Amino acid sequence: MSNFVAIYDACVFYPAPLRDLLVRLARTNLFRARWTNQIHDEWIEAVLRDRPDLLKERMERTRVLVNDAIPDCLVTGYEVLINELSLPDADDRHVLAAAIRCQAGVIVTFNIKDFPPDALRRFGIDVQHPDDFITHLFDLSPKAVCLAVKEQRMALTKPSQSIDQLLDTFLKQGLSMTVESLRTMMELL
Repeated sequence: MSNFVAIYDACVFYPAPLRDLLVRLARTNLFRARWTNQIHDEWIEAVLRDRPDLLKERMERTRVLVNDAIPDCLVTGYEVLINELSLPDADDRHVLAAAIRCQAGVIVTFNIKDFPPDALRRFGIDVQHPDDFITHLFDLSPKAVCLAVKEQRMALTKPSQSIDQLLDTFLKQGLSMTVESLRTMMELL
């Protein structure tokens, strides 16, 4: 297993197709994925706010499944660092604190501006959009990324999706470079 650690911010857990892909990628052992229960709380709250038709119990079940899928994924003991940190949005300090605590090399988030390089540099932490992160993984091991995508597509049964449909879903989630890379290896998807 790689020693490189990535913290997933709440925004990459919602929408579900991206969460599914990122969890599957974490199982490739190209890196170690980490997060906190506070990060889970944030994305679950966002889903329930946007989708009041969903039950909180269903989201809590998803939390358990995600945690069970990745051994040692939960970061604890980061809370004491929060008040010492400064970010444009104080509500994001817990993510940086968790990244520091588990010695992450990168925070994976859509909210790049909320984690300015100057605030992260002294901790040796980078910030990456999920598209950049997945593209870097593809560069490291195209076959492992393609296998994760294929597993995701094969798990979709209600309804099933073609390769093109799944890639279109990824495009809608801002993963244009990822899709471009994946299209070069369609036979593996």
